[in-house]
Amino acid sequence: MRQENIRNIAIIAHVDHGKTTLVDQLLKATDAFRANQQVEERVLDSNDQERERGITILAKNISIEYKDVKINVLDTPGHADFGGEVERVLRMADGALLLCDAAEGPMPQTRFVLSHAIAAGLAVMIVVNKIDKPGADPEKAYNDCLDLMADLGATDEQLEFAMEHAIYASAVNGFARLDPEDGNMDMFPMLDMIVDDMPAPDVDPDGPLAMQCVTIDHSDYVGRIGIGRVYSGTIHDGDKILVVKNDGSRAMSQVKQLFTFDYLGRKECTEAVAGDIAAVVGIDSTDIGDVYTDPENPVELEPIEIDPPTLSIIFEASTSPLVGREGDIVGGRQLKERLFQERENNVTMRIEELPDKTGIEVSGRGILHLSVLMETMRREGFEFQVGRPRVLFKKGDDGKMMEPVEQAVVECPGEYSGKVIEVFGNAGGTMVSMDAGTTQTHLEFKIPTRGIMGLKNRILNVTHGDAVFYHTFLEYGPYAGEIGVRQNGAMISMSTEKAVAYALGTLQERGQLFVGPGDECYEGMLVGERSKPGDMVVNIARTKSLGNQRSSTADIAVQLTPPRTFTLEEALEYIMDDELVEITPQSIRMRKRILNETDRRKWAVRNGKVNK
Repeated sequence: MRQENIRNIAIIAHVDHGKTTLVDQLLKATDAFRANQQVEERVLDSNDQERERGITILAKNISIEYKDVKINVLDTPGHADFGGEVERVLRMADGALLLCDAAEGPMPQTRFVLSHAIAAGLAVMIVVNKIDKPGADPEKAYNDCLDLMADLGATDEQLEFAMEHAIYASAVNGFARLDPEDGNMDMFPMLDMIVDDMPAPDVDPDGPLAMQCVTIDHSDYVGRIGIGRVYSGTIHDGDKILVVKNDGSRAMSQVKQLFTFDYLGRKECTEAVAGDIAAVVGIDSTDIGDVYTDPENPVELEPIEIDPPTLSIIFEASTSPLVGREGDIVGGRQLKERLFQERENNVTMRIEELPDKTGIEVSGRGILHLSVLMETMRREGFEFQVGRPRVLFKKGDDGKMMEPVEQAVVECPGEYSGKVIEVFGNAGGTMVSMDAGTTQTHLEFKIPTRGIMGLKNRILNVTHGDAVFYHTFLEYGPYAGEIGVRQNGAMISMSTEKAVAYALGTLQERGQLFVGPGDECYEGMLVGERSKPGDMVVNIARTKSLGNQRSSTADIAVQLTPPRTFTLEEALEYIMDDELVEITPQSIRMRKRILNETDRRKWAVRNGKVNK
């Protein structure tokens, strides 16, 4: 297959605009085209936490064939925490589908991936999805996409291409149209436009071999598998190749197996031509950015730098009194083995055992990046506990301490913009720009990563839930000094018992509860938040004393406010340095590191936290 018969297309979309459904329909359409008959329904493999969170966390490749043209479809992560993945994936593409909702238009998170696609010079085709949705306005969504591209600095050629190449689709109903009202009921107009108008790879098929590894897969049987695009020449099974690392070091190696992508999986092949995407087995310790090239005529390609981690969390085996009730895997050894296995697969994380062997330090790009790993592990049956996320500082050239700084963007109704600016000011943020529209105000801030923790809830509170907030790593900047932490104290259970409605009824007058009647609690567990500073030890199992006198209030039922529930990210952002989050397959609980109240007081005295 020559490069003229290959199209490498990345899909860019906000988290819930139907990427998975669209790709599923493309698969079915090409199946029907090949077999010319109705095919059984197939669903794109998408693991549970991605469906539940509505985001793609790892870029997946699929390949479909239509009219003798191979279309490699590359799914891009929709969140800034996975920025390194986005930049690497876009290196393999020649064009992009900008997928947006016909009612919502392009969302703020779309800006992040689209800006990288424009910077990479990709041809962008606009796909307005969900045109059958109530309140859909396909024309407005299309114009908003063009405005966004212009805003992000798209070239005249990119804008002109996007204006002439627009598709109106309903992925759920399986149709794509050149005009919202043209009545077409299949996906072929989109496939025809991709094949006819999207650019073929601009590569040199007759030149020396050059392939760059942009993604790593791992197999227990063959070790690391390097996945990347062939930029020139042809790579064959059994070839002797030169591997050039990011640091310039070189080593000879041999291709032991070669795969290309075929529908949802891979198929073994004897060669991969320039422009195609291939997976290579047999390169020892291959890594992101490695260039596989001809030993006699080596080709140099620009190295790929992986974004440095900005946050770290300590994983420990659970020491909770309820350990083992909900999960099957609770041991420290199994936890260590699982995290070291993740280290082989996930090159964007840094995973190391602590010197004193008490836990494993996992460093990543942000709270979401780390919490996705925790979510995966709890679904596998693990029970463990993690400490508060810690920002990774570094020394600057002048010897001064530097800390990661994020670019944060908030879009909210104009009447709340003052409160949002105040919230950022209290968290150490500085406003960079403010763009007031007719209904929405677009605010941009620079803020230390430490200040981001717990910020989302405060912004949603002051905007009554009407704000859209996202952030991405910007740079390392000067240390910003102390930033305010949680002001209110916690309510801490004094015993290991089930919560009782009568006790909770009196406690809810003191603050906000995290547990409901009948919930399992244990000594040292956080069961609520006080309305004032300072922790308070409470009895969540206190029952009403029953005497033989009638009471005028005997028949009054306890009216309980529903407890506040925490997602994994919210719990990680909420806890303090002396607290932990306990994670099990069914529960997320917050607790004190030292469970016993007397022991906590002794520790506080020894560490100078209180007067003796």
